[in-house]
Amino acid sequence: MSSTNQTNGHAITSPTLKSAYKIASIPGDGIGTEVISAGVEVLKALTKKFDSFELEFTDFDWGTERYLKTGRYTPEDYLSILKGSDAIFFGSVGSPSVPDHISLWGLRLAICQPLQQYANVRPTRILPGTKSPLANCKTGDLDWVIVRENSEGEYAGQGGRTHIGCDHEVATELSIFTRTGVRRIAQFAFSVAQKRPRKMLNLWMVMWDEVILEVAKGFPDVKLDHMLVDAMTVRMVLDPRSLDTILATNLHADILSDLAAALAGSIGIAPTANLDPTRKNPSMFEPIHGSAFDITGLGLANPIATFWTASEMLHWLGESEAALGLMAAVENVCTAGIMTRDLGGKASTAEVTEAVIKEIMNL
Repeated sequence: MSSTNQTNGHAITSPTLKSAYKIASIPGDGIGTEVISAGVEVLKALTKKFDSFELEFTDFDWGTERYLKTGRYTPEDYLSILKGSDAIFFGSVGSPSVPDHISLWGLRLAICQPLQQYANVRPTRILPGTKSPLANCKTGDLDWVIVRENSEGEYAGQGGRTHIGCDHEVATELSIFTRTGVRRIAQFAFSVAQKRPRKMLNLWMVMWDEVILEVAKGFPDVKLDHMLVDAMTVRMVLDPRSLDTILATNLHADILSDLAAALAGSIGIAPTANLDPTRKNPSMFEPIHGSAFDITGLGLANPIATFWTASEMLHWLGESEAALGLMAAVENVCTAGIMTRDLGGKASTAEVTEAVIKEIMNL
């Protein structure tokens, strides 16, 4: 069983199936608008094919262009608007015209933190028909789920600057960890590892270890594997088959997941789910790659990360048959060699999208 078949987080609270789901679509900036458009097109084809549920999309222009016009990325009542959705389909945020910390805190974290999306889940594997830069690493050899704590650490927002502009200027950034935060992400990560064939959880850090050992008592079937982050980077490259579910702090997991995507072939295939495992709030699903302004408007953006992200969203909603069908279509297209340049192909964003839709209709 590969990670395609994992729901990656349904264990804590089960989904409630519906005949129609409300999806808040936030394309954001750069190639986000291109890949979310492609994702919506594919999802509409999928619902037509399966004919068992509907997806009702509402589009929001929350991005840098709105910020430059109004001084805000969102309207003031944005949280109440989002809470009326079953899920959020997010493209990217960030532009050369606005400092990164403003766009990050103005949109992405403004959604993740108040909606308690504390579990960031990043599945990674080599798709059929694609190649890893690692020698002799084949499909099936690299199959990981990285669980990133998504609310603390550097995202705690503690720190600042004093004596700005002076030679003795001081800048601080504090990484904050709480037992509550570590405990809840550990419980989530164990539940993910427990569903995977190898039932292995890789982790590090002192206070984290103490809390996780307490949580581990409730998951006796999951094997713990402790490793420092620098050693983990080496292991990811030299022995990818030895890893399974990787739990890490916000900063460490962000770096490791980018490395993981590159080792799997391209950051253009990497999905993300920002989950509230309690399901009290809607969860948000986004491709990892960001806004990529250097290729915006050229038709070069790889939509596979968004399609995989859409599959994760369907899993989360409880529509796993459709989620598996979507990934099967993506794998068939990759196997046929219809891929964008980052994967060594020649196809455009639109051509990959059209090919996936064709495969969906042939399921």
